Amino acid sequence: MTTTDMDGDKFAILRLQIPPEPSFPHPAVHEIRVRRNAPKIPTANDSRSLFLKNIPVDSTEPHFRAVFTQLVGAGKFERVDFDDEVKPLFSADPIHASRMNQMVRKRKREDIEAEDQRANETATLPEIWSRRTHRSSGTAVVLLADDKSVQLVLNAIAKTSKSKKYPIWGEGLADAVPSLGAPWVASHLQLCRGDKNATQSAVHAFFNAFNRKEKEAAALARQLRNEPDEDGFVTVTRGARAAPATRFEAEEAKQKMLDKQAKRKLETKDFYRFQSRQRRKEDQAALLRRFDEDKKRVNAMKEKRGKFRPQS
Repeated sequence: MTTTDMDGDKFAILRLQIPPEPSFPHPAVHEIRVRRNAPKIPTANDSRSLFLKNIPVDSTEPHFRAVFTQLVGAGKFERVDFDDEVKPLFSADPIHASRMNQMVRKRKREDIEAEDQRANETATLPEIWSRRTHRSSGTAVVLLADDKSVQLVLNAIAKTSKSKKYPIWGEGLADAVPSLGAPWVASHLQLCRGDKNATQSAVHAFFNAFNRKEKEAAALARQLRNEPDEDGFVTVTRGARAAPATRFEAEEAKQKMLDKQAKRKLETKDFYRFQSRQRRKEDQAALLRRFDEDKKRVNAMKEKRGKFRPQS
């Protein structure tokens, strides 16, 4: 069974059997919308990933690993990326890293990425929740082993809709994930009283990495201040030239320059008197040439008309 959302995308419905809980002692069914992943910016893993909509708020990677194991067996599920996951504090921008690599030949992109990874590890504050919960109607992207696994999962979802045998949410996890409820709140209260030295070290590491990034950005801006971008343009700002323009700004500036050149050429076309006389002669010759061609065409039509004899 499939459904269509407001954007017109067709989703398969993955129904999950939610077992009774102390807070709600009745079984329930939760519906997740599933389709092939098709983001606006394509990536290399789109063909072997699924987009999930309306995931449960208590979702974790072990939960989805168990669900996909129930659907298609083990070995097909790789990982799940939730839309509200905490993003890294510092990431190596490929363009920025490549330009820095050109500016500082001794540093490689791998070194910059490794440095960012170390900064993320040391600058992250201690976690104060033993388990993260998600917002209602959240989304996620599941990465599978290969392209065939995507179709296998979609076929398995269709079979469960017909057989009414839905995967059981949380089955077989045992102690793989921390429990929610009162123990979850109690652990949060305990984790809030973090170690002072660890927190201070994380704060210092964050500002050290932040200052390093600022220095790199300033050095890159100075290096490229008077260098054109890939389209040959440099953005001029108040006071001085800044870093290279974006592609959109470069295309807009290029179009303005072409329009200006065309206008200037049109204005200077008949600047001198001999140019004006020459242009009038060319226009007159073209007019006579077209007149002769039209005259020949009319004569040919008259000859054809004279030779025409209707059948009696």
